[in-house]
Amino acid sequence: MVVDKMLYNLGRYVNLLRDAIARPEKFSMYYKETMRQMDAIGVGSVFIVLLISVFIGMVTAVQFVDQLGDSFVPSYYIGYIVRDITIIEMAPTITCLVLAGKVGSNLAAEIGGMRQKEHIDAMEIMGVNTAAYLIMPKIIAAVVVIPMLVAIAAFVSIVGGYVSTVLPGSLSHTEYVLGLRSFFVPRYVFMMFVKAAVFAYLITSVSCYMGYYAKGGSIELGEASTNAVVVSSVLILVFDFLIALLLT
Repeated sequence: MVVDKMLYNLGRYVNLLRDAIARPEKFSMYYKETMRQMDAIGVGSVFIVLLISVFIGMVTAVQFVDQLGDSFVPSYYIGYIVRDITIIEMAPTITCLVLAGKVGSNLAAEIGGMRQKEHIDAMEIMGVNTAAYLIMPKIIAAVVVIPMLVAIAAFVSIVGGYVSTVLPGSLSHTEYVLGLRSFFVPRYVFMMFVKAAVFAYLITSVSCYMGYYAKGGSIELGEASTNAVVVSSVLILVFDFLIALLLT
């Protein structure tokens, strides 16, 4: 029964995305909607991303300073560890998990509300490809702006590590900067952006799917928003593992 339901939802999800990539009638309408979504998803999430990333960097640096304090590992390794763990894992995964809660629930509620108020039905009667108009601008906007947010999160997290170790005197400025410059692997930055783009696609497509097929009243709309967050978060973790296997 569970497998049948999963296969049913997977097939309906694929069909919805197939309709969503159809050629739009008026590109100007889609351009305006994409710009609006880029502002809502990107600019609207900057503050929470900055807040979370700075504390992630601070906590990571403090924890490693404590763990490596009595070892023979050089102190400058703190900067090296904070940089790599931020780029490889913390910035893309934690940021996108947070965005799954913020952006995903908003998208599911927005489209689900339109479905329940029959706005989508009215648009379909007028001949509008609602899947393309409502979903594709959101996916394009998210795939563009979420990697930018992840890059900002990585930078701010590294700065947070600097603040939490250099200012209290646990590490010198020279040691931290030396660690940041040591053993740098450019492929890790590529991996970070691949994760960010894949996670952005998962968040928006799954959330829009949940909202697009929402039925009933306010309770069902709340369940659709919750399911959007839960499913997209689980998929982020699964694809995080798969991308790590493929690119490392």
